[in-house]
Amino acid sequence: MEDITVSELKDRLDKGQKFHFLDVREEWEFEEDNLGADNIPLGELPHRISELEEFKDEEIVVHCRSGARSGNAKKFMESKGFSKVRNVPGGILAYRQL
Repeated sequence: MEDITVSELKDRLDKGQKFHFLDVREEWEFEEDNLGADNIPLGELPHRISELEEFKDEEIVVHCRSGARSGNAKKFMESKGFSKVRNVPGGILAYRQL
């Protein structure tokens, strides 16, 4: 599935639209600055993928600091059968520049 821009993400968050939102940064990064997503650090994702099973056929937006870890998370999740995963290129760094 196509990636989502930080502008589109901000617009959807501002409007309160429903989608599953996942932050794959480390817990300390998440605690410092979060956008209201669920936090599963990338290194824990393979062991915690079952927590996302109910969203397998729903849109899942994944973000991190810059978009690299979330890009890896997207690839991993797609390999496990998740069909609607969208990465946020630029991550929270780009989001905070809006």
